[in-house]
Amino acid sequence: MRLKTKWANKNKERSLSELAGALGFTLWRITAKNLLNLENEDYQTETQSQRLNVMAEFAAFLVAVCDRIVAESFSDDERQEFIVALALKLADTMQENREDCEGRGHDYKQPFIDFLNQRMAEYAEHSFKDMEPGYGFKRHLGNSLTGVMGERHEKWLSAQVIEIEVPEAMGTLKRAMKSLLGIEFDATPN
Repeated sequence: MRLKTKWANKNKERSLSELAGALGFTLWRITAKNLLNLENEDYQTETQSQRLNVMAEFAAFLVAVCDRIVAESFSDDERQEFIVALALKLADTMQENREDCEGRGHDYKQPFIDFLNQRMAEYAEHSFKDMEPGYGFKRHLGNSLTGVMGERHEKWLSAQVIEIEVPEAMGTLKRAMKSLLGIEFDATPN
């Protein structure tokens, strides 16, 4: 996936909130790409709302990954500021998308933030080592997606997510985090 991670004014110092906003835009693009990949592999969704639910699962996974990665480089206060700004950027994007498909006049942000908080607590139970989510971390995403997409996809969806979608998403995420935040990753194949 092609990323836009260069600023027009390269010399201007960016706040954590601005950096989180830029990363949030990239995360949304990653989730859309993962959804498209699944649909191209015949894991079909029925409605636009279901598609957004799939994207929400990928987004929650990626926010949890970002949280673990920045924990290595940021102070606790910086980490909290960054992750909150990242979640709010994604909540704004989800609000816009839900309004387009489900109608205006509803607060879609708070339910999304509540959902992120729930998933963050669940992902906290799984291992994360050497800047990579462990097998249980990835399997949790696969199981969550199976719940959203339905039982007919139960047999192979987790394997698709663990073996193909997560490595692709991690590669793109690491490139974005390196470019935007200066976080260095080892020379793993991702």
